[in-house]
This record gives sequence, structure tokens and C-alpha cells, in this order.
Amino acid sequence: MERTLVLIKPDAMQRGLAFPILQRFEQRGLKIVALRLVQADQAIASEHYAEHVGKPFYPGLIEYITACPIIAAVFEGTGAVAACRQTMGSTKPVEANPGTIRHDFGLEIGRNLVHGSANLDDAAREVGIWFRGLPVLDWKRATDGWVFEQ
Repeated sequence: MERTLVLIKPDAMQRGLAFPILQRFEQRGLKIVALRLVQADQAIASEHYAEHVGKPFYPGLIEYITACPIIAAVFEGTGAVAACRQTMGSTKPVEANPGTIRHDFGLEIGRNLVHGSANLDDAAREVGIWFRGLPVLDWKRATDGWVFEQ
């Protein structure tokens, strides 16, 4: 089973969309194995977005992600990284497929509601950043046998 990080970003939090967004991933069959409400500080935001240092949008990105509490979640499932990214839709809401989070709730690229790890290496790194020293649980859902082939 793969694990991946999802962040419910400030625009989703301010619009009251946190739980409808989390529900989309659960309805897809993914399982929450860690969840926290966190006020990102400069250090955690800079570590998470290290690949963007020096880019013109970087200062605004850090200001945005630290603007209010966000939700960090770890989802588990078969192909979790790809499933989360497909469920989120294109970064540009106008290019996202109907039924995806960004198509259904998004308005513009800079306020795209949700972050999901790009690949398994990023997922491991990002889970380590947002859940440093915190447990990520191993547990079985009663429906796992109906969702995942064993």
C-alpha cells in the first residue's frame, strides 16, 4: 500500500471546504492514517517548498501557506499518489476534469485548494516534514477487503 500527503490549503479552509475535500479522497477508497490541523510556520513552509526557492512566486507562496491553519493528512491505498492526484485534478482549475476537486471548487491556479505529493519519494519526504515526531497509524478498516484486493 502506498501513502501520500495531502494538504488542505488556506483558501479551502477559509471557504469551509476542508471536510468536503477530505471526503472526496475517502470516497475514492483511500484511508486516512494521519490527520492534523496545523499552523505552518516559516520553517516548515520553507522546508516543504524548498524546490521553489528563488522563483518569483516563492515569497507569496510562503505567505499564503502560513496565512491560517491548514489540514495535513496522510492517505493510504493502492496507487495512493496517483489516485490523490487524479482526484485533485489539474493545478489549473480551468483545465481540471469535471468531478475533480479543483474543477468543482477551484477558481484560479494560485488558489488551488489542495496539495498532493507528486510521487512516492516526495510523499515520504513530505510526510516526514508535516508529521515529524507524530504517529502515522497502521489500522484496518472493516471495508478494506471490499476496496483493496488482498
